[in-house]
Amino acid sequence: MTTEKATFGAGCFWGVEAAFAAIPGIISTAVGYEGGQLERPSYKDVCTDSTGHAEVVELDFDPAQVSFEQLLDAFFALHDPTTLNRQGPDWGTQYRSAIFYHSAEQEAQALAKIEQLTAAGHFKPKRIVTKVEPAQTFWRAEEYHQRYLEKRGQASCHI
Repeated sequence: MTTEKATFGAGCFWGVEAAFAAIPGIISTAVGYEGGQLERPSYKDVCTDSTGHAEVVELDFDPAQVSFEQLLDAFFALHDPTTLNRQGPDWGTQYRSAIFYHSAEQEAQALAKIEQLTAAGHFKPKRIVTKVEPAQTFWRAEEYHQRYLEKRGQASCHI
């Protein structure tokens, strides 16, 4: 089986991980931090909103079962991509909407999806503020964050 990686930031990573983990074709998920300047950041570091990291979910997926485009559809459905550095009550750059691409093809698909959603007026009058950035070092979050909701018998934490 061939697998690919995808990395998404869509606010607090607990609910994002749970939503992606439920999609057939997702092989594994991990929550962590990406896009910042501090090496080996902790949750406490990232919560200061000074490291530049986003809370992200890194996925391994089977492209024969689920396409990157389907993952993009899920990503845009499970959060508000029009709020800059905020999701619900959580605010700060660590909660930004971001797609960290792992290939030129993923970058092109992400940009095309944003263009498609914008042209279709899905979020009018607001505009999509999702950042599309190259994948950098993924720093796995502390173990207690991994599968956080599942460990507590919850399916989501969305308001």
